[in-house]
Amino acid sequence: MTRHVTFMTIDDAEHYTPQQRAAIISAYPAHEREARARGIPVLGSGRIFPVAEELIACEPFRLPRYWPRLGTLDFGWDHPSAAVELAWDTEADVVYVAKACRASQQTPAMQALTLKPWGEWLPWAWPRDGRRETLEGAGVALARQYGAHGLNMLSSHAQFADGSVSVEAGLMEMLDRMQSGRFKVFSTLLPWFEEFRLYHRKDGQVVKLRDDLMAATRYGVMMLREAVVDPAEFKTARRKAGQSDPLGAFR
Repeated sequence: MTRHVTFMTIDDAEHYTPQQRAAIISAYPAHEREARARGIPVLGSGRIFPVAEELIACEPFRLPRYWPRLGTLDFGWDHPSAAVELAWDTEADVVYVAKACRASQQTPAMQALTLKPWGEWLPWAWPRDGRRETLEGAGVALARQYGAHGLNMLSSHAQFADGSVSVEAGLMEMLDRMQSGRFKVFSTLLPWFEEFRLYHRKDGQVVKLRDDLMAATRYGVMMLREAVVDPAEFKTARRKAGQSDPLGAFR
């Protein structure tokens, strides 16, 4: 028997006008609003990201090609593998989660078919367990399997610039960005927001359950320095016949 949980929020109650929904939400005490309006429960010893969704959600838009981008992976089998794409507005220092997907019991070959259309040039960050050899890969490290199927895998696993891999440091970097308005997520990425709502601690420890997209996002924030601009941005224009080019700008 398969069980599925569907989340509905007050925003899905279309028989209310936006003004009525806002009035209903404002009538609740501040600490109850997300639970009552959006069904976000108080779990364990608290949510990891105690941030209102409206502070991070944004309408999807066409990404400027000059923004550096980075793909990130979290490996899994019975629990889903997950992938996200981050875009970085370097001028405002705002990170956008622009794509997200997850799937269970898919081989690297199958996942690569899904992810390569995001851009074969896109660099991919991956966790430490990507160095592990697997039976399915006949002794080939997992990250190498993805690379063999066409993903542009980074040469080393996700880590901070100093080589550390602290989970808590990654979570605090994400939270700091969320609270300061420097982290946004396309509002259409419903699986991402499902995990965001339920991501919590128990007895002070992160609960590793349905956190695949959260983990992939954390790896991306850790490796943001590896984000690159779409090479199409650097395609040179062909100068007209007879046009001078003293600075070599069109080479």
